[in-house]
Amino acid sequence: MDLRNKTVLILGGAGLVGMAVARRAMEGRPARIVIGSLRRQEADEAVAELSGEAGPAGIALEGVWGDLFVPEDMKDLPRPDVLADPEMRGRLVDDLYGELTEEVFLRSTLGALLCAVKPDIIVDCVNTAGALAYQNVFASAASLREAAGEGRADAEAVDRHLATLYLPQLIRHTQIALEGMKRAGTEVFVKVGTAGTGGMGLNIPFTHSEERPSRVLLAKSGIAGAQTLFLFLMARTPGAPAVKEVKPTAAISWKAVRQGTVHRGGHPIIRADATEPLSLGEAFTEGAERGFVSTGEPLEGVYLDAGENGVFTVGEFETLTALGLMEFVTPEEIAENVVREILSHPTGRDVVTALDSATMGPTYRAGVLRSVAIDHMEALEKESGIRSVAYEMLGPPRLSKLLFEGSILERLFDTLAAAADLDAEETARRAQALIQEDHDLRQRIVSIGLPILLPDGEHVLRGPTVKVHPEEGLPLKDQRLLDRGWVDLRAANWVQWKSRCTRIAGEIGSRPGVGQGSTGDHEYGDPSGRIRPGRLAAWIFRYEDRGERIKR
Repeated sequence: MDLRNKTVLILGGAGLVGMAVARRAMEGRPARIVIGSLRRQEADEAVAELSGEAGPAGIALEGVWGDLFVPEDMKDLPRPDVLADPEMRGRLVDDLYGELTEEVFLRSTLGALLCAVKPDIIVDCVNTAGALAYQNVFASAASLREAAGEGRADAEAVDRHLATLYLPQLIRHTQIALEGMKRAGTEVFVKVGTAGTGGMGLNIPFTHSEERPSRVLLAKSGIAGAQTLFLFLMARTPGAPAVKEVKPTAAISWKAVRQGTVHRGGHPIIRADATEPLSLGEAFTEGAERGFVSTGEPLEGVYLDAGENGVFTVGEFETLTALGLMEFVTPEEIAENVVREILSHPTGRDVVTALDSATMGPTYRAGVLRSVAIDHMEALEKESGIRSVAYEMLGPPRLSKLLFEGSILERLFDTLAAAADLDAEETARRAQALIQEDHDLRQRIVSIGLPILLPDGEHVLRGPTVKVHPEEGLPLKDQRLLDRGWVDLRAANWVQWKSRCTRIAGEIGSRPGVGQGSTGDHEYGDPSGRIRPGRLAAWIFRYEDRGERIKR
């Protein structure tokens, strides 16, 4: 890919790696670079710094800001303020745990940002794993259990804990990112990820508590790993951009070496002094306040600014980066790999590609044995006189619905050509008669939890369980409900099946034969023209539902 005339969005762009990526990307002369940050001041300062540096002219630099994990109207608020407000807290939890509707997507900070910027290229330098893990689900769980033990575990306590759980937040973040990039037409997405431990193992001495490593640090690594696998799956999704991840496994340093006031969490550390000795019995009680005093002066010193990781003294930096400990990598080296991957120059540092090459896909042996297994199962069915159709263990219920409707077509028409010429009203009548007369077929459908909607659209046959129940607020005959797991005998459904069979038969008739090479797929067809419910369902999932596999 050429960066010229492209729009590049750098999430976490005001950070150490984000700024290095911006500087390196500017060499490719994109039309526009958008710097994203959590806070407006950080975004503005980053844009000002880049604008003041010598570089190619004519590149538009913009800043955007806000928390990417919340609805847009909450993006500038501290998370404690969001959780303290009952209305906002409720909406946040609803948006995390409900379905990804159009409304949820559009009101999300990330969704709105992607639709507004329409980036061709996204580099995500946000420390996603840290942002989620440091919400500290362990402390939240302890607080909830304490409240429950004291009878104080009300709805607010539950919602606060639900808003802290990592995986629902990461899942919704991934869903919104993919949908937003599809709508924006994004071509390349590169994540700068993390191992959570700077590349060290479970013996890491740099941790967050007396545990080694701490639960919070392990949570960070777990989230980082989960996000990597989500990116691996995103890269296998039709319509997604090219997806890559560069994962540094060492400490990232450094931004600057300075002398001055030392800040923690955006605020200066205030000097304090111990005024008198305290007994051990008093030193850690409320009365301990008489043993120290604040000077009101900021703590100052020489420090190395490591960006998001904080500031270090020479001793801390020397220890952290020592040979055999975390060591370190520079942001410019990371940025070089990121931009080379964007430009389609393989670096060998893309984790998604590494997973692609290391995982096992379908095999030739499995393909041969598949035919043997199918033939043997069909022989047993013929011998026993049993047509099993579906047990509703593979899922989703939509698959069982399609297999049973395909089986009805098979019994009524036998061939694709005949089904492609069906009369919908007549088929509806014949299908109802078949269901009424074939007790085994009817029992197999309702026994696994699938209702049967009769041709009049007003009556249903059902068993003791129903896999897909009507949803509150939706009509009882809502098409989404029927598509997800009801056997539909109405004429309108057979019109749809007629269209499908016509298309499948046409594709089988027009595809190149095996004598013309391997250009055509032959999986969904059969030279005899027989209807095979499994192949019909596979075709629907692959083409109609756009569920096709694109990597092997």
